[in-house]
Amino acid sequence: MSATQPHQNTTNKNQDGQEDIAEQTVTNVDPGEVDKFNQLAGEWWDKTGAFATLHEINPLRLNWITENVERGYQSADTNKTAADGLQGKKILDIGCGGGILSESMARRGADVTGIDLGTENLKAATLHAQQSGLEETLRYQHIAVETVAAQMPAQFDVVTCMEMLEHVPDPSAIVQACYDLLAPGGVCVLSTINRNPKSYLFAIVGAEYVLRLLDRGTHDYAKFITPAELDKMALNAGFNRQDIIGLHYNPITKRYWLAQNVDVNYMMAVHKPMDQ
Repeated sequence: MSATQPHQNTTNKNQDGQEDIAEQTVTNVDPGEVDKFNQLAGEWWDKTGAFATLHEINPLRLNWITENVERGYQSADTNKTAADGLQGKKILDIGCGGGILSESMARRGADVTGIDLGTENLKAATLHAQQSGLEETLRYQHIAVETVAAQMPAQFDVVTCMEMLEHVPDPSAIVQACYDLLAPGGVCVLSTINRNPKSYLFAIVGAEYVLRLLDRGTHDYAKFITPAELDKMALNAGFNRQDIIGLHYNPITKRYWLAQNVDVNYMMAVHKPMDQ
């Protein structure tokens, strides 16, 4: 669930066939965050386990991503149209974890690459993709996003980075890498958590301690990112604004929904101009 900023781009294959960044000097990564999610790797596909919330919200995320591709995607390739949604699009899912979102996008006809620095997460994701028969359109790599951006600039139609920016030391570097990875006309969707008293109450006190939707210590309030801060990162990278939406939860009805209020969890869609 994190990414790095390496000083060299040399990668090796590990025994699982995934890209290994062991020889790189890493600066934009919190090893504790990587270990935290690695330790939970066995629960990624347990819909009642530690990642139950991600399974619950995934349809909302998937549909909103699809809607923003249909609304904003452009391409010089006439074989790829916004009207087709994710169908036929080349997608990079950054901080893919166990592959919940990656796999759902592949099921909608996209060609998906998921990247993460948690080796155990990737093992869980790869195994589930194999069991689901998606090997042709879905693959996973243990590689830094900046490395991919250096090796494959402007090669993706859609880039997603969900629930990851609040886990790295320099989120602006990740946003810049997202821009670099997109082909002109491409769409990027980011999600994170707002920083204010309400988000502390709901995302940490409520979700981690009262409702126990997440393990304690999952989030660090100081790393939360306001929409204004994320918007500035996106504009500085070269993106155009497209849309923003909040994700909400009612603990009584146990229902999730999207609405305009972005006080706590939110998603932001941005667009790379065609002339870039």
